[in-house]
Amino acid sequence: MKRYIVQKICPSLVVLLVLLAAVVWFFPEQILSVDSGPVKADAMVVLGGAGPDRVERAEELFKAGEAPQVICSGCGDDVANEKFLVKAGVPAKDISLEGKSRTTRENAEFSIAMIRALDARRVIIVTSWYHSRRALMCFEHYAPDIRFYSRPSYFGYVGQAEDGESAHLIRSATTFSPSDAEKEKAQRKAEWKTVRGYADSEYLKLLGYWVCYGISPL
Repeated sequence: MKRYIVQKICPSLVVLLVLLAAVVWFFPEQILSVDSGPVKADAMVVLGGAGPDRVERAEELFKAGEAPQVICSGCGDDVANEKFLVKAGVPAKDISLEGKSRTTRENAEFSIAMIRALDARRVIIVTSWYHSRRALMCFEHYAPDIRFYSRPSYFGYVGQAEDGESAHLIRSATTFSPSDAEKEKAQRKAEWKTVRGYADSEYLKLLGYWVCYGISPL
């Protein structure tokens, strides 16, 4: 009887695992990316790492009036990101630095103390799209009393951003010539190749954070 049950269940499990692996492989943007859409917050935290796209996104959001205070988090990247923001026109008085963190968990733990010092109750997290789920879950885990939002950068995101922002889309041939559209498409594919490895590794990191720190990815 047990052998019969195993023979019936095992093929179904294999099919389920194959389907799950296919979803993970072909739809990382839909699984990993979390975007809260345009919001008004008391502050934003831009996480270090990756390229300049995160701090560029923070600049966009600041100038759009989504948050009046910026915390640059991440050892070494905090100073570099501050310099970029100041050069881009963000007042230095509106920028705070958190330069001790070396992991996403530490980004959250160390930044939350600064968030509380600012008496901020609504906070935007700015990071890369493929990192946005884990980052948001970390901040929510360590400060469940604060409302956090995710407004990621879309560098390397081949599909459409959730809020439809044209700056992060593959431009259509109705607006640009066919050659321009093809160049844009090729550029997005090249960007995707750059971030693909980071996106793939996020699945393991999500699992690791869940097992080690109890930070649910859901």
